[in-house]
Amino acid sequence: MGSSFFTLRSLLGLLSLLLVFPFSSALKFDLPALSGHGGKNERCIRNFVSSNQLVVVTAIVSGHRGDGQSVNMHIKDALGNEYGRPKDIAGETRQTFTSLADTAFDVCFENQLVSRQAVANPSRHVELDIDIGADARDWNSIQAHEKLKPVETDLRRIEELVSEVVNEMEYLRLREQRLRDTNESTNERVKWFAIGTMGMLVGLGAWQVVYLRAYFRSKHLI
Repeated sequence: MGSSFFTLRSLLGLLSLLLVFPFSSALKFDLPALSGHGGKNERCIRNFVSSNQLVVVTAIVSGHRGDGQSVNMHIKDALGNEYGRPKDIAGETRQTFTSLADTAFDVCFENQLVSRQAVANPSRHVELDIDIGADARDWNSIQAHEKLKPVETDLRRIEELVSEVVNEMEYLRLREQRLRDTNESTNERVKWFAIGTMGMLVGLGAWQVVYLRAYFRSKHLI
């Protein structure tokens, strides 16, 4: 009975955690306006995503177009795939894409100083929210379309979140297995390389002894 109660309590704790997690606060920062253009002026936020996952990037940028600043957003992954490059954004901007591989992706912002106005230290305030997988789905629309009860909708969302956690753990397990195989293969190659090196040194030493003895014999020194 005690074990069953502990399991139920742990499950309820996990469900409450999954319910609270999607409502975490967005990332907020100030983006100063700089003259010129280039990657050195970009500020990037990196996240990891699995293959074929839905990603929704929502950025709320203060200010308005024509105030002498131009905020550009660039979404790309570590493999060189690009998922969006909106220019001169202000207000709320949303980009939706499906990941192409298991890799990290960057959401980069650049604030260009277009014209100098009577504003000291011009900057824009950015509020960034990134939803991945189950968190990125419109559950209100799903609930209305499938005529689900609120509890059923929460259970569907939790089921998908748990499935994503299981898939992530399986990915980490496979990655750890590949790294272990690579490590064992490297150790095996290093071992045989060391054995080969020692054999070459021993052979070279024996050849030097034979050569020197033959040399001294030819000089009648032994």
